[in-house]
Amino acid sequence: MFNGSIVALVTPMQADGRIDLPTLKKLLDWHIGAGTDAIVIAGTTGEAAVLNAAEYQSLLQVSIEHIAGRCPVLAGCGSPSTKFAIDKVRLAKKLGASGALVVTPYYNRPEQNGLVAHFEAISDSCDLPLVLYNVPSRTGVDLSPDSLEQLYCRDNIVALKEANARPGRMTELVSRFSSQIDLLSGDDSSAVESLIAGAAGVISVVNNVAPEAFSKMAALALSGNEQAALSMNARFKPLYAAMELSTNPIPVKWALHKLGRIGNGIRLPLLSLDKSLQPELELALQTLETL
Repeated sequence: MFNGSIVALVTPMQADGRIDLPTLKKLLDWHIGAGTDAIVIAGTTGEAAVLNAAEYQSLLQVSIEHIAGRCPVLAGCGSPSTKFAIDKVRLAKKLGASGALVVTPYYNRPEQNGLVAHFEAISDSCDLPLVLYNVPSRTGVDLSPDSLEQLYCRDNIVALKEANARPGRMTELVSRFSSQIDLLSGDDSSAVESLIAGAAGVISVVNNVAPEAFSKMAALALSGNEQAALSMNARFKPLYAAMELSTNPIPVKWALHKLGRIGNGIRLPLLSLDKSLQPELELALQTLETL
């Protein structure tokens, strides 16, 4: 269900921070028309941590209704509280999401047995397909392959988004688990190599600004056309670097604003991209003409 080129969609906001639902619908249509295979709503890139409960529900509901089955919708359902994560997963199912993206609990940093218990409790609570999300740089915890081995046999745990770019991690995961669950890269700069190694897809930030080209590149890698995929990937490298100029989603939201796709809204404690960094990102955006 979740493979290919998947976008971790930004949440467009007006200058005062209000969610811009008309612009959201335009983004959804753009991605579907460009060949994006699935869309993550209210993930890290979507600033889920600063949405209140009513905004979160509205964002999901409007997105699911507007997409109307044209592609799968993954709802960001992570929380450091197992109970709150369960509540989000149940809401996502009620609203018609295709699945839930559930990040490892951040801030409280449980041990491996706590991570396993967290995901087991969520799995037991609802039959909605779950995509586990491992991103140690954000959460301070790393879901180990041995812990995943205790979880993948559950029917509704269908995929893992792996954003630990440590050399050898994706290779190990593919060798151990690719026949049981879909493995999704969560690191743009190494995504093509992961796809060539056997990953099923990528949940991408860069896809926000170049959905058609990114979808084409992922399709090339997945179809075995490695050289063509690697050639396109080389042209994406300035964008990969530019998206790391500041905390996600600061650079990607500024880029989309510069491209005329969204307004300039972003919520505290994040601020718009510092003026000293804007020329470098603007230069990277010029590579879009070559993709």
